Amino acid sequence: MNILEIAIPLPNNEYLHGILSIPENPKALIIFAHGGGSGRDSPRDQHVANILNQKGFATLLADLLTPVEQDSDTKSQKVMGRFPGIVLNTFNIPLLSNRLFVITDWAIRQISEVKGLPIGYFGASAGAAAAIETAVSSSYSEKTYAIVSRGGRPDLADSDTLKRVNAATMLIVGAKDSKDMIDFNKKAFKQLKNTKAKDLVIVPHAGHWFDEFGAVERMAKVATQWFTRTL
Repeated sequence: MNILEIAIPLPNNEYLHGILSIPENPKALIIFAHGGGSGRDSPRDQHVANILNQKGFATLLADLLTPVEQDSDTKSQKVMGRFPGIVLNTFNIPLLSNRLFVITDWAIRQISEVKGLPIGYFGASAGAAAAIETAVSSSYSEKTYAIVSRGGRPDLADSDTLKRVNAATMLIVGAKDSKDMIDFNKKAFKQLKNTKAKDLVIVPHAGHWFDEFGAVERMAKVATQWFTRTL
């Protein structure tokens, strides 16, 4: 296993930091799109990535926001009650989608071991919408074969984009998550009209963060099976 700490340059002389793990003879590259202030250090996503590595998939966990943008969100959250029009960076889908494309493009161009591999996205929170937008609209759309959303907000993607998704798409949500979150995923699932395959999995006894005993393992199992089947 080759594990690389990476820094992806942005036009403003800042960097997005990530962890790229490449097993021997990787089958595909799965890029994680984090949301809700999470990033490459997410223990849940690291757990999923480790299982995927064991199954022969290369994984890339990278922050979609710079430290400055994360700090800005922290400050904005304190005044959102007085300024309701504020949109946090972590829910700025165009920004997140652009960053996900930058990450994908950098990996394909700079890392020879993953060049030419099929691409899959694993999205969480608003990162799920960013994964959908990137899978449809970027120059790598024809190489993107699978998407998994974990406790995500795929409904935040543009409705026309959802209808144009071709990649096999699985939406995973915990049965103990809020009714709103489950409804958001059901709504997005109905709009996926042109996918090669799709599935909505409600994991029993799991909440939004999959913190319950065995919940992360159950979620990781169905996600890995989906990627294995579709990639």
